[in-house]
Amino acid sequence: MPFTALGLIPELTRALADRGYDAPTPVQARVIPEILAGRDVLAGSQTGTGKTAGFTLPLLQRLQSGTPSRSPRVLVLVPTRELAAQVNESVASYGKYLRHRSLTIFGGVSINPQIEALRRGADILVATPGRLLDHAQQRTVDLSRVEIFVLDEADRMLDMGFIADIRRVIKLLPRQRQNLMFSATYSDDIRKLAQGLLHDPVEIEVARRNAAVDTVEQRSYFVGKDQKRALLSHLIQDGDWQQVLVFTRTKHGANRLCKQLEQDGIEAAAIHGNKSQNARTAALSDFKNFRIRALVATEVASRGLDIKELPYVVNYELPNVPEDYVHRIGRTGRAGATGIAVSLVSSDESGLLKDIEKLLRKSIPRGEVPVFKAAPPPARDDRREDSRDRSSQPRQSRSELRPDRGNDRGQGRSQSGDGRSQSQPGWPSQQNQAGASGQGRSRPRKRRGGGGGGQPGQHSSSQGQGQGHGHGQQGQQPRQAQGQRSSRPQGQGYGQGQGQGQGRPQGQRGPSRGNRGPSSSDRNRTV
Repeated sequence: MPFTALGLIPELTRALADRGYDAPTPVQARVIPEILAGRDVLAGSQTGTGKTAGFTLPLLQRLQSGTPSRSPRVLVLVPTRELAAQVNESVASYGKYLRHRSLTIFGGVSINPQIEALRRGADILVATPGRLLDHAQQRTVDLSRVEIFVLDEADRMLDMGFIADIRRVIKLLPRQRQNLMFSATYSDDIRKLAQGLLHDPVEIEVARRNAAVDTVEQRSYFVGKDQKRALLSHLIQDGDWQQVLVFTRTKHGANRLCKQLEQDGIEAAAIHGNKSQNARTAALSDFKNFRIRALVATEVASRGLDIKELPYVVNYELPNVPEDYVHRIGRTGRAGATGIAVSLVSSDESGLLKDIEKLLRKSIPRGEVPVFKAAPPPARDDRREDSRDRSSQPRQSRSELRPDRGNDRGQGRSQSGDGRSQSQPGWPSQQNQAGASGQGRSRPRKRRGGGGGGQPGQHSSSQGQGQGHGHGQQGQQPRQAQGQRSSRPQGQGYGQGQGQGQGRPQGQRGPSRGNRGPSSSDRNRTV
């Protein structure tokens, strides 16, 4: 059945012919007539079966009638930036022979250009929930004239916790409108959401819910976790894979695997939520244009990546949610093309594999692991080594970090008579504790308040004179207790080795500084 039999206007069928599409997919054949008739639709279909074109084509045709407006007449709500860009690209491609204005708004980029674009007006607005609500709060977007509301990838919306944002957006829309809901997986939660959003909807489910596309060949390899990287490199190089999409579970894992693939001579790039939008767009462009062989991604890319005739998808790590497996492998085998989905399964992921097979209602064939060069033991991460090196070093006092203040606070306290240091600057030493004359150690007297430092009736500034000629009392060098303020040294030659210290006479206490607590330099020198 050709597209003309669905009631599409010549401008749309011409654009479809330019892209090489001459017959609709099953979901398109059922959805397009219902949308043209103005009915609410709840459609569930596998990933890669043409759902985007299924609602884009009739929307463009319906916009040709009615009163033009600067405010959006169609709102398409999507969960991710990549999916927003894909939908907008489809709108521009299918509607290139029609007069319309489309706009995409999402987070991760400056909001000011989006505000300027909204002021110029748009017929179709494709948006993510968070950034759309930002514009609504700033009153830079008017949704009161929306005639058709599309909720794409509704299951992903629920998984990402957007249900509250969706309800807030719905409150901004007029009551009289057409609602369309599309989803790759079809859960009971989706039906509950549909009950509050759709009015007498047409339910279209062209395939069994949560089923993978039949054109995708699935296989799994059981391999140790530490050998996954070596096996992946072998499969890419030995099989001459020129374009492969690799999924990891975490952002850090994506960055690490990308680095390791490049070390093996495989051009790779990573794409995930921590990357800027410009970096994500550049990586995706390089991948589509075959400038890199491997694109390593997290779940953010499992929705919205539409790569024509992508041949290979690899689950480097199995997803925690079985439904995400369906979306991952749905990046290949799209629009009737064939593809291969490979899963690398370690021993601790066997339970995840069973959950996926239970969802699919069939087992994934086990492949025989080819002979490959085993990976060497993982090398230490440079950052961890630096961290260990820093933690193994003794903590430096402020006097060491600021040499300009070391002469009067940190240095010279353990200088012997010949000027050679007997301990680390800024830290009390055994010689200091016992004194220079060989007398036994004295137990430090702890003091709560600030004072002149030293014991009553004794010279408080006799620290660090060692065998020098200061007049302070020898053999009474207490360890400085935490919370005790040291008296500032006075006199000439303090800390100068052979200096002739002129400390205060015995029995005189230094001036009280008050009960101000320890200074930061004192805390650094406390052992």
